[in-house]
Amino acid sequence: MDISKFSFVDFFDDKQKEFLSSNLRPISINKNTVLFYQEDICNDILLLSDGNVSLSIYSDDKIEPIELYTIGAGEQCIINTASAISQTKVIATATASTDIKGCLISYDITKQLMKQNEKYQDFIFSLFSIKFNSLTTLIEDIKYKKLDARILAYLLSKNSTTITTTHEQIAEKLSTSRVVVSRVLKELENKKKLKIHRGKIELL
Repeated sequence: MDISKFSFVDFFDDKQKEFLSSNLRPISINKNTVLFYQEDICNDILLLSDGNVSLSIYSDDKIEPIELYTIGAGEQCIINTASAISQTKVIATATASTDIKGCLISYDITKQLMKQNEKYQDFIFSLFSIKFNSLTTLIEDIKYKKLDARILAYLLSKNSTTITTTHEQIAEKLSTSRVVVSRVLKELENKKKLKIHRGKIELL
């Protein structure tokens, strides 16, 4: 596998790169596969080279997940990394949003590399800061923004006047129920903000 896709590899000398390459296990996983469940303990860290993985928290009823963030090619999941390094339970479920390819590196190899290379250690800690900011934004959106504003913002983010989506899909994205989304969409339609079609929403 070509490890040059991952920015942190630039921190390593030739010996460390060879050590990393020799300890990677290539994987290929189909869309919708669960990589780990909430409260699992990870023994390996995923280095994603192709595709996307979504991280979500599920409530006790297992019905309405809250999506925390998505990682893409060349990225590393901090929830996965933190669990593997500290051998503690993950706080979210990871699912392949698309077919994915990448490789796995064990937590003990990661620890060895962190000890050998300060810049790599700094990189791992920086992941916490980046994703913490994402989570803070998510919490603020859920707590302070009215649902009608959040729905409009979500639809506008699609950069199209006609969005192909269902009420259930919007509910999943915004961590609420389909019934509530349907009610709010109807209110927005009455206010001439949008028009509801079967399987589509038209922004006015």
